Parts: sequence; structure tokens; C-alpha cells
Amino acid sequence: MIESKTGTSSGSNSFSGEIGSTPSTLRSWMSVVSVAIGAFAFVTTEFLPVGLLPQIARDLGVSPGTAGLMVTVPGVIAAISAPAMMVGAGRIDRRLILLALSVMLLASDLISAFTPNFGMMLLGRAMLGAALGGFWTLALTAAGRLVREQLAAKATAMIMAGVTLATVIGVPLGTLISDLSSWRMSFIATAVLTTFALAAQAFLLPPLPSSAAVRLGDLIAVLRRAHPRKSLLMVVLVFGAHFSSYTYIAPFLAQNANFSLSAITALLLGFGVVGFISNFAISAAVTRNLKGALLAMVGILMIALFALPFSHGSRAEVSVMVLAWGIAFGAIPLCLSIWMQQSVPDMPEAGSALFISIIQVAIALGSLAGGSLVDKVGVPVDFWFGSILALSGLAAIVSFRIKNEKPGALA
Repeated sequence: MIESKTGTSSGSNSFSGEIGSTPSTLRSWMSVVSVAIGAFAFVTTEFLPVGLLPQIARDLGVSPGTAGLMVTVPGVIAAISAPAMMVGAGRIDRRLILLALSVMLLASDLISAFTPNFGMMLLGRAMLGAALGGFWTLALTAAGRLVREQLAAKATAMIMAGVTLATVIGVPLGTLISDLSSWRMSFIATAVLTTFALAAQAFLLPPLPSSAAVRLGDLIAVLRRAHPRKSLLMVVLVFGAHFSSYTYIAPFLAQNANFSLSAITALLLGFGVVGFISNFAISAAVTRNLKGALLAMVGILMIALFALPFSHGSRAEVSVMVLAWGIAFGAIPLCLSIWMQQSVPDMPEAGSALFISIIQVAIALGSLAGGSLVDKVGVPVDFWFGSILALSGLAAIVSFRIKNEKPGALA
């Protein structure tokens, strides 16, 4: 069963700190904003190739499926770096680590922008992955330290808003810049964004000392628990469903649905806008019925992925399905983040590290499997594969029981 109270193991000590125990000030909230800007920069960089994939593949002389490695490689590296960095970080000030990770992101942006070949591009993307896993683990756990404990959920939502804003503005804007100039200019723009995020964090983030290091035993202890282990399986299925298909949405829209580059940009912007709205709209439902909200969103995801290949003859139908997909995935990360926080309340950093790691595994395996399907049998079959993963995710969600004595609690 998911308990609503926080435990007292060593992992939870990382949430205790001077800022978290004092009244939240404007500077405290600005520090949260600086982390949200970092989230915006990381997510924009991570998924920028989604909108630029056809152009990059053409210019660097690789197939669209091979170009999908730009999403797969950082996912694989991030899956390893999330738990490894937390174990290796010991008691180092989390502020210093966040700043170092932002520097790595900046280097990745610049390498990608000026790469002479696809191999160098993958090197830059690998550097992104190394920074990505650690950043997300620390970003999610830092929220509870930057403001008062009772406002931690609001701070987490603000950081997650950086993710949805990246979808709304970052990725479509990168596609637009590529349309107006080149895909290299899109990466230069993300480098400028990353520089701004780094400056904001350097100026606004307070010291975040860790009173207890995350140990390998903490990660093993979480995995030994049935509920978190089952939850992680559910996460990999749902995220795998999305990213096995989303990585190749631009080729589908261009080749199968005959959308122009400007139309693709507009539709991806719409995807992000409805996702941003959905992220906030679902928050009330999540507090009342987390399982029901997650079931509804994954169900919409499954239907959209299954229906899209049948809708390619009508731009209106394709647009409706893509926007429905955006509504679903706009809410899913928040739902799953809250689910995992409630699953491991006594070891937040260990739970967060495994959560981020399994998401990156899903991104890597999903985009890799999707790329193989795209190259061999086409994008429509890849979308149907995603719908099957979503159906499996639904089955996993249904398998959790609801405890009658505690509304919203799961076992």
C-alpha cells in the first residue's frame, strides 16, 4: 500500500534542510523557477531531434530509423547515470552537482550544433544522457527542499511545468528555427537557453547539502518491494508506448499524412499546448483519484496510437488524434511522478533515481524498437506497436487494488 506519510530512513534526510524548514520567500520560489528553466532546457534538448529528424538524417547521411539513435543513446546513458550518479555523489552539495550537469548540457548543445558527422552527433547526445539522469533525479527531490514541506507538491508541479513548456514552446520552436534557417541553428538556440538556465541556477540556487548519501543498498531495497517494482514495470510500458511512436511522429506526418514542414511545426505546437493545459487540468483529478486519472490518460494514448495510421487520409482526423495524444501525455508524467513519490515515501532520492532510470530505459528501448520497425515495415506498424504497449500499461494499472479505508491509496 502507498502510505501518505513520509518515512524516516536515511534516504529521506535529503529532504530536510534549512530552506525546507523555513517560511518560503520570493527567493525560494525563484530558485524553484531556476530549476524549472533547467528542466525546460534539458527536455528541449532531449527531444529537439524529434521535430528535426528528417532534416538531420538527410544532412548527415543516415536513415530516419538510424537518426532515431539521437533519442535512444541519451536514454541509455541517462538510465545508467541516474542511479550511478546518486550513489557516486555521496554527500556533495546538490547545488554544485546541478550546476555541473548544466555545464555538460551546454557542451552537448554546442557539439550537436557544430557536428561534422553523425558519430560526433551521437557523442554530444551521449553527453546529454550523462547529465540528464542526474539532473532529473536531483530536480525532483530538490523541490521538497527549496520551499516549505507543505508546498513541495506545488514546487514539483512548477518544475514539471518546465517539461510541458518545453513541449509547448521548445520543440516546436526548434522546428520553426530549422524551417527558417537550419537545424544547427536550433541547437545553437538551445545552447543560449541552457546558458540562461545555468546563470539563473548559479545566482538563485542556495546550498543543498546532503546529510546522507544514497547507497547501492537503498536502490536494491526499493527494488525488493513488490509495489515499487510493479510500478516501475508500469512506467516502462507507458513511456515505451509513447516514445516508440513519438520519436517518429515527424516522418509519419511528412510521409504518411503529407503534412508540410510548417504544418508539422504547427501541429507539434498544438500537441504541446494541449499537453500543457492537460498537465494542470488533471491535477485536481489526480488528488481525488490517481488511478482513475492515469487509466483515462493511458486509454486515450492507446486509442490515438491505434487510430492514427487509419486516419492518414484526412488531415483533420490526423490532427484530432495527435491533439488527443498530446492531452494524454501532457498528464501522464505528472500522474506517474506522483504515483512513484507515494510508492517510496521513505527513500525519495533512491525512488526518484530508479524512476528516472526506468523512464530513460523506456525512451531508449522504445525509440530503438520504433526505429527498427520504421526502417523495416514503416511508421504505421510502429504506432500499432505503441498501442499494444499502452494496452499492456493499462493492464498493469488495473492490477493495482484500491484500499477502501484510504481514498486514492493503492496496494
